[in-house]
Amino acid sequence: MTTTLRITNPVHGDILNRHDGTARAEGLVVAIEGSCPAEAGVSVSVEGAPGVNQQARSRVQVDATVRGDCFEAQVPLQDRHNRITARGAGQQASIEVLWDRDSYPRCRFSIDDNILFLKDLARGDYTSVFDHWYLAFWKSLHERYGAKFHFNIYYQTDASVFGGRPFRLPEMPDRFRAEWTANADWLRLTFHAWQNKPDHPYQSSTYEQMTHDYEWVTQEIERFAGPDLISSFTTVHWADASRESVRALRDRGVTGLKGRFARNRGRVPETRYYLDEALADHIGGRDYWWDPSIDMRFVACEAVVNNLAVSEVVPRLEQVSANPHTGEVIELTIHEQYFRPELSLYQADVQQKVIAAISWLSEHGYAPVFWDEGFLGA
Repeated sequence: MTTTLRITNPVHGDILNRHDGTARAEGLVVAIEGSCPAEAGVSVSVEGAPGVNQQARSRVQVDATVRGDCFEAQVPLQDRHNRITARGAGQQASIEVLWDRDSYPRCRFSIDDNILFLKDLARGDYTSVFDHWYLAFWKSLHERYGAKFHFNIYYQTDASVFGGRPFRLPEMPDRFRAEWTANADWLRLTFHAWQNKPDHPYQSSTYEQMTHDYEWVTQEIERFAGPDLISSFTTVHWADASRESVRALRDRGVTGLKGRFARNRGRVPETRYYLDEALADHIGGRDYWWDPSIDMRFVACEAVVNNLAVSEVVPRLEQVSANPHTGEVIELTIHEQYFRPELSLYQADVQQKVIAAISWLSEHGYAPVFWDEGFLGA
């Protein structure tokens, strides 16, 4: 059987940075590897070109080194969006990759499953959102470390873990709107899900269902907090959603999603959206990936902080940062329920876990960013 010509590394949709090649005047020079027919005299050429508005003068073509049924070539990436094409033995194969050309160590901390602090603000006698202990805690970390925080929001409470009278976002007053806007440099509020249960609510959801839930949550956030706090990045509840529902988000301006792609004790993660196991394994060993078919970026979460003991936080960050392919862009996540003393999930040391993570990132030169700033924070 004749081997099909294909590019095996990088992977279609990879986002490459300074750790994936050598920076030169002509761009980031990366090794392109692949398979080809193992026939005498077979030659392979590899071309790199901007993925949009290609021009002949922008294309770089090199002859690959062929050994048996494998080839390799050093090709420069010249633009943010690049198309790489291999040709040989009458065959052609292409992939698209993105170049994070201004990359540097950076981090984001996101908080999922938020609804109760908004319920408190709506029903309590607060003159400032930062009079609430929860937001006061996050603000103290911003003031001390310059940290930025992204809160992913439910539309309403349900009976799963939330007692008392139900709360819905339309109850949230807009009297704090100016204060929210004044702190938009370090706060984001975005859609997460309609409510806490059922688990994996968007795993098989339709385009229409996601459109409904996203638009209802987003319009409420814009009403009470203003549009400056809305981000083009978010996290769908359980980081699990059908391709069609992710397409609905993309059509509404969402450009990126956080997921947890790495295996945990050998188990395939459920938090990989519509992506298959092999691709999730690949992303789990990298910082990020891009789906060219719907133009959606995925950032890999390195740790769910509430799942770690305080003593485990720093070793986990040291492990992640030691790998150049996972340590450039660090995403950490935690959940609101673990801060609430009235809930069974409450962890008395949860704030210590957050402080351990934020202080380590600050001490080791990770700049706090939002993924919707520039190109993934760069």
